[in-house]
Order: sequence, then structure tokens, then C-alpha cells
Amino acid sequence: MATDPLSDFTTETFSYAGKSRTVYVQGTGPAVVVMAEVPGITPKVADFSRMLVERGYTVFLPHLFGVPGEGPTPAAMAKTIVPACVSKEFRAFALRTTPPAIDWLRALAREAHERCGGPGVGAVGMCFTGGFALAMATEPALLAPVLSQPSLPIGKRGAADLHLSDADLLAVKERDDLCVLGLRFTGEKLSPRSRFDSLRRELGDRFIGVELPTPADKPRAHSVLTEDLVEGPDEPTWKAFEQVVDFLAERLQTSSGV
Repeated sequence: MATDPLSDFTTETFSYAGKSRTVYVQGTGPAVVVMAEVPGITPKVADFSRMLVERGYTVFLPHLFGVPGEGPTPAAMAKTIVPACVSKEFRAFALRTTPPAIDWLRALAREAHERCGGPGVGAVGMCFTGGFALAMATEPALLAPVLSQPSLPIGKRGAADLHLSDADLLAVKERDDLCVLGLRFTGEKLSPRSRFDSLRRELGDRFIGVELPTPADKPRAHSVLTEDLVEGPDEPTWKAFEQVVDFLAERLQTSSGV
């Protein structure tokens, strides 16, 4: 029998506005909400969460879609992507629209802050959820949003769109205590350069855009912090991971060491 890759996490249920979801929790210290990419909470997403735990954070890992613990196989991708894309909770094709799921995630961030204390909460979104961390930033408790390869809305028509409403974008821009970190590979098509251009235009020097060269031997590299993360002091993805750790430490006033 295969080992459960989430067995060392505590399983909780968080409910808000009539919506209940499972949340995997581990660690001590300030809270970081980690939102998985498609097909869901893969073993590599769990590993990334553990690395944050090792650096002094409490990770809240909500189950938003897919089968928790399942690897990113073609079958898992196929059975997850279509339901996620057509879900009214995520509004994957909508322009200038904040998905309804964000209200639940903002509430989770508030709950995490109340439980863990500290100056605020971090949030890391990836691919399908990459932009969620930005939309969550209308919640005052969220101080450290990280957008890894933000890929919504889907399609060329929305390539420069930030997947949040005009009102929410204005609220984010008006926060003088906020800084946003973004990550992507330069050859990335799902997370186009024009989206980072929009972030730079809207947020100015409060947006830190990290664009990694696409590896020659991995032209379809996509997941900066999980599936395509390579450990090693000279590895670009590992340097990006360390930049995320330093960003969280600075914003949440913790030590970035193990």
C-alpha cells in the first residue's frame, strides 16, 4: 500500500458562508496559506509546504480540487482540469472578475491569523490558483502574497488580465503596506509575460517579478516551486524558492533560516 503523502498533516474542516472544505495544517509560527495547482495537492505541493514548515511557518493547505495526495499524472490532470475550469467558484475564463472562492480563502486567512498571531499572513498561489493570492490581498491580514505562474483567466483574450474585479484591484492598489512577489519561467505560455506587465503597471515597485530562464532541457517547465523545483545553491528554481522564503520572512517578521 502506498504511503499517504499527507499523513503528517492535521486534517481540519473550515466553513464560511455555507461552504466547507478540508484544510491540511502543519507547523508553528506565522500562517501561510498554500493553494495547490492542478491537479491538486500533489506530493510535491506537500513537500513545498513542509519546507515552509521547516522554516518556521504554520501552513494551511486547503483542498480546492482534485484528489489530495495524488500525483500529476495525465489521468489526474484530465479528471481535474475540466471541472475546475467550468466551476462557478473559480470563474476560470472571466475577465476583470474576482472568483467567488476568494471570499472563502480570505476568511481562511483571517482565521489563520487569529490562530497563529504575528503581524499577518502569507499566501502562495500556483498556476490555476496563482492569482488567488493577489485577490485575497483585500483582506488586511494578508501581508505577503506570492503568485507563482498565475494562469487565470484562461485564453489569449485575458492574457493581461489579473483575475480580480476593478473594485478589488483598486483596494489592493490602495494598500500602502502591501508588496507582491511573482514567479514565472520566461518561456511560459500558461502564465504570459503580459500578466506580469500588468502587475508592474498597476503596482509599480510594489511588485517584485522574478522571471526564470526556461531550462534548455525542460522547455515545458511550468511549476517553479513544486514539480520543476531543483534543489541546489546554483539552481535558478532553488534561488527563487529562497527568495520566497526571504519575502515571507521580511513581510511576516520572522527568521528565514531552518
